[in-house]
Amino acid sequence: MFDLIVQGGTLADGRIADIGITGDTIAAVEDLSGAEAGLVIDAAGDLVAPPFVDPHFHLDATLSYGLPRINASGTLLEGIGLWGELKQIVTQDEMIERALAYCDWAVSQGLLAIRSHVDTCDDRLIGVEAMLEVRERVRPYLDLQLVAFPQDGLYRDPTARDNTIRALDMGLDVVGGIPHFERTMADGAASLRELCEIAAARGLMVDIHCDESDDPLSRHIEALVFETQRLGLQGRVAGSHLTSMHSMDNYYVSKLLPLMAEAQVAAISNPLINIVLQGRHDTYPKRRGLTRVREMQAHGITVGWGQDCVLDPWYSLGTADMLDVAFMGMHVAQMTSPEEMARSFDMVTTQNARIMGLDGYGIAPGKTASLVVLDAGNPIEALRLRPARLAVISKGKVVSRMPREDAGLSLPGRPDTVRRRHTFG
Repeated sequence: MFDLIVQGGTLADGRIADIGITGDTIAAVEDLSGAEAGLVIDAAGDLVAPPFVDPHFHLDATLSYGLPRINASGTLLEGIGLWGELKQIVTQDEMIERALAYCDWAVSQGLLAIRSHVDTCDDRLIGVEAMLEVRERVRPYLDLQLVAFPQDGLYRDPTARDNTIRALDMGLDVVGGIPHFERTMADGAASLRELCEIAAARGLMVDIHCDESDDPLSRHIEALVFETQRLGLQGRVAGSHLTSMHSMDNYYVSKLLPLMAEAQVAAISNPLINIVLQGRHDTYPKRRGLTRVREMQAHGITVGWGQDCVLDPWYSLGTADMLDVAFMGMHVAQMTSPEEMARSFDMVTTQNARIMGLDGYGIAPGKTASLVVLDAGNPIEALRLRPARLAVISKGKVVSRMPREDAGLSLPGRPDTVRRRHTFG
């Protein structure tokens, strides 16, 4: 007797199986014909995947678009300036309310794990306190990792270093930084050295906003790789954005990528945000700011897609749908072969879970019973359609249901309904 059976779904690898759930754990992935359960979800013909994962977000700023004004230039720097104004007037309760609303959106889309950077350049640390409360409130159904992020520079902001350490003492999970925003390249490298030493001493992971610039000489990723090796942090470090790499000399990149692979430094690309923010100073040809995803993957580097922003000072759109992120990413990275498209789906599930170090992730006996049933037949169709999440299960409980999105037609001689799913062959 199971608590829940998801019946007849198609897994991402093409297998068709029933999934039996007991409590918050997957107990069986096999043919369960004749087995009994308190609840049965019919997933025949539908894709059943592990939950979506976002390894790069800013929950303290989300859903604040237009406050105190709109980013007129559309640049990263104006967005940072706007956030600096907003955080002086926003209240802790407002941050909590908006963050919880976004988490509701996330759950409805099958997004059940988020790594969020939290600004520590505020002596009040109200954003830190707010996000710690949100983490506790969503813990029963959503895994939230919090990054101590000195948004205005560990050294550039006079109190950021002390506040970042305070935030870690308060219980934040990951050490963050922004070396390209320091006053000099030397200060940027020094900030990476200290931040990685803090992480090594505390046994924490590292996630750095690294080289989010069109400047091909912004090369802090090299220093991050070096510090990772020096301090034995292999497998615990991620470089986010890495947009300068799209402008770097190819010979330099040919040296850099093997070093990243050797140090097991992961990369997080944020396609929706970076193709909007980068290249703003270009005329034509206009650079689009996406890092070298395919080339990194060819070197065995773990690469994930991140959402980064939704309705905030940097980005005026967004829905908490990681399939939107993957869809845009695979277009800009020109990942359009069947293998590459399937890999793009994997980037917002398994690869992102690896970057975050999530325990119990996946669809197998003994794993945490968190999964999503999609109105699609396979991962590539899911990317094409970004379809309804028919059921979202978090830790053994159904937390969201959604109807199929068939359209009714009134056309002579044509079917009464239409569904955009399509079987080839």
